[in-house]
Order: sequence, then C-alpha cells, then structure tokens
Amino acid sequence: EFSSRARQKHARLAGDQREQYPHSLQFYLEPPLESISLVEFESFAIDRLRLLKVIENLGVSYVRSSDVYKTKLEAELRKLKFPYRALAEDDYEARRKDHISHFILRLAYCQSEDLRRWFLQQEMDLFRYRFHELTGSLMQRFLEHANLSFEAIGEDLKNELANELSVSTPGFSLPKVKEQMFYKVGLADAVDLFRARRVFIKDGFAYVPFKEIDVIVLNNYRTKLSKALALTARSLPSIQSDERLQPLLNHLSHSYVGPDYSIQKNSGKISLEQIDALSVKSFPLCMRQLHRALRDSHHLRHGGRMQYGLFLKGIGLTLEQALEFWKKEFIRGKVDADKFDKGYAYSIRHSFGKEGKRTDYTPYSCMKIIMSNPPSQGDYHGCPFRHSDPELLKQKLQSYKIPPSGITQVLELVKGMHYQLACQKYFELTHDVDDIGFSLSHPNQYFTESQKLLSGGREPKKELNNSGNFPQKNNSQESTNSSSTPTSSNAKADTELEGLEAYFTED
Repeated sequence: EFSSRARQKHARLAGDQREQYPHSLQFYLEPPLESISLVEFESFAIDRLRLLKVIENLGVSYVRSSDVYKTKLEAELRKLKFPYRALAEDDYEARRKDHISHFILRLAYCQSEDLRRWFLQQEMDLFRYRFHELTGSLMQRFLEHANLSFEAIGEDLKNELANELSVSTPGFSLPKVKEQMFYKVGLADAVDLFRARRVFIKDGFAYVPFKEIDVIVLNNYRTKLSKALALTARSLPSIQSDERLQPLLNHLSHSYVGPDYSIQKNSGKISLEQIDALSVKSFPLCMRQLHRALRDSHHLRHGGRMQYGLFLKGIGLTLEQALEFWKKEFIRGKVDADKFDKGYAYSIRHSFGKEGKRTDYTPYSCMKIIMSNPPSQGDYHGCPFRHSDPELLKQKLQSYKIPPSGITQVLELVKGMHYQLACQKYFELTHDVDDIGFSLSHPNQYFTESQKLLSGGREPKKELNNSGNFPQKNNSQESTNSSSTPTSSNAKADTELEGLEAYFTED
C-alpha cells in the first residue's frame, strides 16, 4: 500500500502502471489486479455510489444536455475526486479510483435484475456525460483506444452521396454535409439510428455523421456492460464464500450514505400527544401509512414494528415514551398488558440498546426499506411508492388531497422506478414548495426537513439563472445531494438488525 503522493511517484516511475489508464474514459473491460485495503475498498465504493445517486437525481430533474445538469455533475465529480477533465494527464489517482470503484459496485449491483438495471442506467448516464465532454480530436483518440475505429468515408464518396446524405440525415444541408465527417458503420451497430430514420443506409451500411457517433458508442458500451453484469452474477457463489467481502457487498446494494439518525439529538422533545398531528404534516408516506394502520387495528406485525419503532426512536421518542406508546395501542386491541410486557416490551428495550448486546439500533434508510423485506398480505411496512399497486397508491394520494397534476407526476416517477424522487415530490406537494433543496434518502431526514420548513428554520430553495428558472423536466424539481458529511459505513446496521428481528417474531 502507498500513500497518495507515494503512489503517484511510484506510478511515474512505473510507466506500465500509468498505461493502465491512458484515458479518463473507458469501457471497464479489464478488472483491476492490484491489492487494496478494505478501508479503501469501502471508501471508493461509497463515493461512487454517492456519485451514481446524484446522477439519478439530476437525470430526472434536468434535461441531460442542459448546462445546469453538466455544471452540477462536474461539481460532484470534482468533490468526490473522480475524473472530470477529458483525457487530462495529471489525474492518475482519479482514474484509478474510477476504475476500481466501478468494479466494486458491479459486484454489489449484479445480484438482482432491479439492481443491474439501476446500475446500468446510471453508469450509462455517467459515460454519456464524459463522452460528450470530449473534443473532436479526443473523441477520435478514444474511439481508436476502444477499438471502435469506424471507417471515415473519403471526400470523393461523400460528394457522390451528398444529396442522399443531406436528405436522410436530419438537420444536414448540402454545405453542412461537406463540412461534416461521416463514418461507414455496419447496420447492426447503427440500428437505433436506422429506426429513428436519422442516417442514410446503403448496401448494409449506415453512413453516420460524426455528431451522431455517440449513439453507437453508447450502445456498444451498454451491450458490453450488460453482458459483464450477467457474467459477474454467475460468479457470485465464489464471492459469497468470502467472509470479508460479502457483508460489504450486501450492504452497498442497500446502502445509505447520509447522516446517522441513531444519534438522538431530539430525545424527549416529542410528546405522545403530538404524534397524530405530526404523522399528517411531517411523516413520510411510509410512516404515515404505518401510523394509520396501528391506530386502526391496534397492532402491527414485526416488519411494521421494526420500521416504525426505529423511526419514532429517531425523531425523539425516549425508551419510556416508546413503551407507553406501544403498550397503550396494543392493549386497545387483542393484546392484554401482561402479554405485552412478556412478549413485546423486551424487544423495545432491546432496540434502544438496553437488553442483549446493548446495541443502539439505527432507523431504516430509504434504500433499506425499498430493497429488503417486502411486505406480504396483512403487512403495512415497506415503501408505498415501491410496494403499493399504482391504483391503490393513487387512491391513497387522492384521500390526502394531493392535486391530480401532482398525483400524475408522482405516478410517472414511480413508473420510472424513481421511488425516492416520488417521495420528494410528495414532500413538495404536501408542503407547497417548488423545490425541496435536498436529496431525500431517509425517512427521518424527511421528518427533520419538514419540521425545519414548518417552523421557519429553512427557506425553500429556488435556483435561478439570468433568464429565469433553470431548464427542468416537468416531472420533478432539483434534487441534488446536500446531506451532511457521510458516515464511512452503516454496515453495523444490517448486522445489528439481524439480531433485533429475532425479538419481533410474535404477531
């Protein structure tokens, strides 16, 4: 292992190492071979995960070719020390981090179809941004490096086909055809352009203008990465036998990289009498649903008790308040006081670190709720945006007086599997703000930000440029990552909760 400065010096001396990353852009065809520490392994992975989540938020909030999208993404790349200058000569460390972190997350996100789909989409968007930042000459160098050296047609052939190229290529007049370089590409590589009628076809070849070559490169990258994810998934059994890596990989695929809400800054500041009102105005939909189910049936099954109980602990309920809250509600149903004390009180004390291992358990993050323990019949836990039938979700939102246009926006985000962004839109609609100004990743974060807004502790943000609003997509507002410094890991949460689940088995 080397320090950053020592590694850079070593890389300068060992030219073969620097040649591993001749460009800031790559297809990630060769896995890294060097040894790294588990600390660096986790650090690289969490930074890339933060980057990909920002890319997801920006992709829904802004047009990908807009200046604000590019500006915000470059700022995130700079902050997390990933390559952001095309083919710069002095970013060996950034290229190394980019290469290694991609393969770590590939291991973590190959484990299910949903995870593979999400990872592929974000990596595609990152690649697209980087490719578009290349100048013409650098783009040509990259194509050669990636063995995509498509044949550029000569001037004689271009003049001969000028009329056909102009008619078949949207936006190309005859003078522009003569200025632009065209490539002769096999039809199989240009099928998307052919379907969209954006290229001239002759004798099984597409004549692609230089400005459209990105479509072919992106398709090539998508194909390679998709196959690589499938192959990685097949090798999982051998990786799962590694006791060091498997817990880290499992955690990354359900990872939350924001503040630790197990630290009770507001302990004792919430009274039990406030909970009903707070559930309406400051609870995220998942917790509002659980609270309503508890009040209606005077009982929650173990998944609901874990999710809701730790959330209440995170917003400030003390152990004594939690025992009183759950006991009062349960004895209104089919559980008498004696049964509660014997069957449920111990588990509540355990979750506060007063029994068993004396571990202080962490409230569930959005990713934990979305990705694990889906609800079954009779359960009310989970994420309503992820686990509810769209029609039932629509009815629920209507009952909460969400306007039809807002419901349409929420359902569009759900359809695109942007569940956290759907929750952000729900926050905006229920708080009557245009832009929440933060990236939502935790139910307790939702509650904290809601209370700040309702108490006047923060102003809703609206970012403007000289001509007015930034160009945004209609279905969402900005959702950049503005959480405080991340914890290096919340891996303890998953292992700790395994022990806690054993105490919540009685229904």
